[in-house]
Amino acid sequence: MTWLVETRALTRRFGGLTAVDGVDFTLPEGDIRALIGPNGAGKTTLVSLLCGRVAPSEGRVIFDGRDITGMPAHRRVDLGIAYTFQITSVFANLSVHDNVALAAQRHAAGDALRRETAALLEKVGLAGRADVLARELAYGHQRLLELAMGLALKPRLLILDEPTQGLSDGEIEGFVALVRDVAAQATVLLIEHNMDVVMQLAQTITVMDRGRIIAEGTPDAIRANAAVQAAYLGAPADG
Repeated sequence: MTWLVETRALTRRFGGLTAVDGVDFTLPEGDIRALIGPNGAGKTTLVSLLCGRVAPSEGRVIFDGRDITGMPAHRRVDLGIAYTFQITSVFANLSVHDNVALAAQRHAAGDALRRETAALLEKVGLAGRADVLARELAYGHQRLLELAMGLALKPRLLILDEPTQGLSDGEIEGFVALVRDVAAQATVLLIEHNMDVVMQLAQTITVMDRGRIIAEGTPDAIRANAAVQAAYLGAPADG
């Protein structure tokens, strides 16, 4: 199989802490993959290594057959890797419209830029807030704005770090539908603690703990894994 993303013995150390420990990870094109695990498991560090925000201590990152280990983050965006952060990174003093337009201008200009920006705001449910400054949005709406900015980059790989944090139940329902729609055009890698969202969306779940992958499989397989149940899903393990 040809992988869209592949890592080989990927490792990141911070002083005496090994946040990602020799990880071999593969992601096929078109997958909706959930990455789960407790706080400190290494999930955000792993995706930061994929998108180039953090350099590895050892190992390799391969995207669509190309070794991108030493490639800076902005070049990876050009290849089609978009990452929405665990902590929102919108331009607080710009309008909602202008935040999305800045991202969309990589691919569009003039009337096409205006149409695309409007369509993206409609898609994420922020069309009525286009002229509002980003800093005035509720936290959950800032998350939706950041998602629109990620989609504006027309990614091949969209990495979402805790995207439902701060969203209402109704907004989460809309988010799930949106990701299913996005998955027709992009591979999705999702870090998410809301297990209802994970089980609804993920085709495959990768479980990390202490910097390593400890389990991987379909939602049903992960749900049936006693060790995973005990550690992450709140059910007791036998023995």
